[in-house]
Amino acid sequence: MPLSYQTQDPDALATEPTPLADVGLDDFERRVTQAVRRAAHAAPGGRVVLVGHSMGGLSVTRVANAVPELLEHLVYMSAVCFSPDLPSINDIMTAPEAATAVVPAEQVIGDPAKLGVLRLNFRSGDAKDLAVFKEMFCADYADVDFLRVLAGLQPDEAFRVNGDPSVGEVATWGRVPRTYLRFGKDRLIPLALQDRMIRTADERTPDNTFRVRSFPAAPHMGPLDTGPIVDALAGAGS
Repeated sequence: MPLSYQTQDPDALATEPTPLADVGLDDFERRVTQAVRRAAHAAPGGRVVLVGHSMGGLSVTRVANAVPELLEHLVYMSAVCFSPDLPSINDIMTAPEAATAVVPAEQVIGDPAKLGVLRLNFRSGDAKDLAVFKEMFCADYADVDFLRVLAGLQPDEAFRVNGDPSVGEVATWGRVPRTYLRFGKDRLIPLALQDRMIRTADERTPDNTFRVRSFPAAPHMGPLDTGPIVDALAGAGS
């Protein structure tokens, strides 16, 4: 966390350096693959279920390319799942299905190209900022639940990751069974974009298509009642 985020110094927050500036998707993949190796070593059958939410889909796909033999099942929870024609976040956000996505352009702090991160001030007291963040993540939540979500977020997201490709290879990622948890009221990854990613992935691996579980009332952060999500995850490897 930047110190200026803790102290809420707006001038410093616009310029304070971050170690995340040098982090890319290769680093994401290495870190998650290490965790998968440890978990698989202790798991029955030596394989695990790997779940990614939102941008976590980048890591899920990359890890499935790296160690498919350690994965029992992949779960994309309203997460990105890219294809050769749209291989990165920068590419997917140009798709027509992403046109309705809530993008916090006015809330970005500093110059991402200079900072090396996309920085958002989730501790802002500005009503406009808070309205945008709520619409992005959980528009139907009560304010108390929305503020709890904000408290769990970090302000910096590695900027270069947006341009790093993460496409599943048919011979590796494509052979691991997978599930998509489809959130119907997601405003960050709109439903039409989720459906395009599901459809494109299935076209690439017609013998191994997504098992789709739909949650029509769920926003990006998922439903407040997590019971159905837990049930879906519990059954993912069966």
